[in-house]
Amino acid sequence: MQNIYNKYAKLLTQYCLKVEKGHKVFIRSTYLAEPLLQEVQREVLNAGGIPVFDISFAEKSKIYIDHAQKEQLEFLEPNLVEAFTKFDAFLSIQAPFNLKEMMHVDNEKRNLMSAASKEINKAYSQRTADGSMRRNLCLFPTQASAQEAGMSLKEYEEFVFGACHLFAEDPISAWQEVGRNQQKATDYLNKSKKIQYKGPNIDIEFSVEGRTWINSDGKANMPSGEVFTAPVDDSVNGKVKFTYPSIYMGNEVHDVELEVKNGEIISWNASQGKDFLDKIFAIPGSRFFGEAAVGTNYNIQKMTKNILFDEKIGGTIHLAVGQAYIQCGGKNESTVHWDMITDMTQGGEIWADGIMIYQNGKFII
Repeated sequence: MQNIYNKYAKLLTQYCLKVEKGHKVFIRSTYLAEPLLQEVQREVLNAGGIPVFDISFAEKSKIYIDHAQKEQLEFLEPNLVEAFTKFDAFLSIQAPFNLKEMMHVDNEKRNLMSAASKEINKAYSQRTADGSMRRNLCLFPTQASAQEAGMSLKEYEEFVFGACHLFAEDPISAWQEVGRNQQKATDYLNKSKKIQYKGPNIDIEFSVEGRTWINSDGKANMPSGEVFTAPVDDSVNGKVKFTYPSIYMGNEVHDVELEVKNGEIISWNASQGKDFLDKIFAIPGSRFFGEAAVGTNYNIQKMTKNILFDEKIGGTIHLAVGQAYIQCGGKNESTVHWDMITDMTQGGEIWADGIMIYQNGKFII
């Protein structure tokens, strides 16, 4: 395990964040990730960087929302403001105690905190888009995540490390190869104007004219394995049923069905959790799409109820309602960014400007 954590830390610091001398690196996690945090600290220091840690404890966020008053909820943590406006890199290591602890917090209070954070989140999005701050989101396996995925901790560790190519002799080289393999599809998509997703559960079309497709090869998320863009806001039309459960803020919604006209979701349904969908679609900007993507990580072949992994499942596409990626040219703004996934391995197709480029879960160009 020590060797795996060391390889993980080297991958995160050398490949994902490219830490150099003098770089200030803000690292958020919980103390459950201590073995990985120790290795990350060593690697940042060895590179000449300056590691600054924000380590959380169980139910920290829930206690805060439950007991904080308006002025406290609107208070922005100075270390977060400093990091998002001035630091060179941000590393977020998921290491949860309890994935359900935020399910029943007061929504008005949560929305108040989100509204107060809007400007600092905008600065974060801008800086990660223009490259002035590198960021990476990754995961340290814990019992909570393993249980949510329906695995033992050992099984889950093997799943996570395999998805990150940490069993490879040189994980950095493995991810460089992923990037090269995805670049052909990315280049083709960036020459296209109109995209259609077709299949047993989807018939959606949208324009990507003037937008940028990005080759996600592990630098911003670890693991990765996707190509994504932001569709032109008013161009999305059609219907889709998402075959995988859609999970957001600890809430699980099944069989989400959406009808879209001129970019706006005009009707929605679900076999479970429709009341939660109703709440989300009442939030400004949430009824427009901020992302369209194709999952390409074939080391991930089952849902684990963690979107960091699930949206990368090889042979799927996902669409995100809400906030658009500005690095793709996206314009839509929202406090929501919710990825929803559907399988494409059973008759799924992607067409670009009238040419089929993807069939049954794989690019054919």
